[in-house]
Amino acid sequence: MDETKMSRRGMVGAAAGAGMMVSAAAPAAAQPQSQSQPQAQAAGTAAPLPDPRSRYPRPPFQEQTQPFPGLAGRMNPRPDHGEESYKGSGRLAGRKALITGGDSGMGRAAAIAYAREGADVAISYLPDEEPDAREVIDLIQKAGRTALALPGDIRDEAHCRRMVATTVERLGGLDILVNNAARQQQRQALGDITSEDFDATMRTNLYAMFWITKAALPHLRPGASIIQTTSEQAYDPSANLVDYAMTKAAMMSFTKSLAKQLGPQGIRVNGVAPGPIWTPLQVSGGATMEKLKAFGGDTPLGRPGQPVELASIYVQLAAADASYANGQVYGAAGGSGQP
Repeated sequence: MDETKMSRRGMVGAAAGAGMMVSAAAPAAAQPQSQSQPQAQAAGTAAPLPDPRSRYPRPPFQEQTQPFPGLAGRMNPRPDHGEESYKGSGRLAGRKALITGGDSGMGRAAAIAYAREGADVAISYLPDEEPDAREVIDLIQKAGRTALALPGDIRDEAHCRRMVATTVERLGGLDILVNNAARQQQRQALGDITSEDFDATMRTNLYAMFWITKAALPHLRPGASIIQTTSEQAYDPSANLVDYAMTKAAMMSFTKSLAKQLGPQGIRVNGVAPGPIWTPLQVSGGATMEKLKAFGGDTPLGRPGQPVELASIYVQLAAADASYANGQVYGAAGGSGQP
């Protein structure tokens, strides 16, 4: 399971030749899709408080592997990205967002939430992740927003520039950039990390973030928001994720440094640092089988997080009412982690 060499969200793909596709639903008035509330709640009766320990699946998990890059739709249990549960309230009405790695994991949760909050959303992903990506595109459209699909390889600088340009052209601007795509492949010893491994991780997690952000800056106006998906690995790295943890620490520093540079221009830069979250990263080379079976069990809540549990953080950091949040890293690790 640790044999794969390419990225999950970030290497987004094989393809210089993989084209960028647009799927658009006519942008309806900012009217996020919401689930109907139970009548008792509508009448003012409080809903029961959910116990965070038992709200989602707990380990042990069954043994499972997928070839790189892995699909959320084939995981058991299937991750919850908010497909049925996230309810919007118009907090991002009319905004234009670009999310790398938007096919699954935190990127997918953010894409669903942003659309239901009234934003048009572009997602990048690996062409092999098309089944997951098409589900996200469909969900964005069902929320009445414009969806833009951007398959390709973000390890390529020219593709990163094209991706930003296409987003601006097709969505009519760019207000929110989420650098979420990442490569995670566990290696038990430093000597097991090949130069090819190291280069793939650095180009996916750092070079692409740099290229995409640099290309986006000319299009961002005061009030725009840049959000990085960093990790608890930036603060408390695992022994078998040396190269991945290095990049997450660098992303955290990039966030804080860029926030100081762009704050005077009215552009906010913040980060989200997840702990153990149930995503295809884990089943496609990011964790050993032993760790997978017990994944998240060592947190105070006794389970891994689900991507949907971070969706509100991405929304908050993008929303105008978080206007004083700049250079911050928000943790979500079930009681572990340090940010």
